[in-house]
Amino acid sequence: MIIDIATLFPEMCGRVLDESIIGRARAAGKLTIDCHDIRAFTEDKHRRVDDSPYGGGMGMVMQPGPIYNCFRYLCRLRGVRPHVIYLSPKGRVFTQRRAGELANMNNLLLLCGHYEGVDQRILDEIVDEELSIGDYVLTGGELGALVVCDAVGRLCEGVLPDESCYTEESHQSGLLEYPHYTRPPVWMGRSVPEVLLSGHHKNIEGWRRREAVKITLRRRPDMLAQAQLDKSDIEYIDALKRAQPDREESGTT
Repeated sequence: MIIDIATLFPEMCGRVLDESIIGRARAAGKLTIDCHDIRAFTEDKHRRVDDSPYGGGMGMVMQPGPIYNCFRYLCRLRGVRPHVIYLSPKGRVFTQRRAGELANMNNLLLLCGHYEGVDQRILDEIVDEELSIGDYVLTGGELGALVVCDAVGRLCEGVLPDESCYTEESHQSGLLEYPHYTRPPVWMGRSVPEVLLSGHHKNIEGWRRREAVKITLRRRPDMLAQAQLDKSDIEYIDALKRAQPDREESGTT
């Protein structure tokens, strides 16, 4: 997997990507993530990459030329046309499922906009998809690109020690993850659930599954429609719903 980031702030991205699991994977050659300064590809002697928008309005718009020059350079460098993603609040929301799909690709180019965004013509010319990390607006696409790098990179072969490190996580199977506990067994009067101390792996697995279903029902019931549920899961959900007090009768909202 090779991920290239086209940005006005390569040092900002680089500092984050050098840390933790992704940083170690890069150092070990398990994953290549390189940051490229769009200003290096401008033909303006002052390294200018933006200009005022046609039609008037606040802010500045990134010009298509420098971005296109960067794109062509990366095509030559990698010997292949990458899958180009523009980080944008207008894009479809990034999900764990999409992260898994992108992890199966070989070359990604993440384009980070800034100011009021980029000239629409460069989006029409080179961008394959637009992604958003949430329904809010940031000052630039760098944080979104870093989120995509982390979510996609950790799914690549050899980055995590074992596949189970991510197959049981929140969103991977359509459910939120079960609670975790560690030592000490009692803290501030709160005890670790006895089943986790039993050493009975089948019972532990069943408890974790039920907890994942329960948490998802309470916090993200919308996810259950797409979750991978078996008959026992559905029966457990029905039992939980029956056990919930009628909110209208109790006067709560």
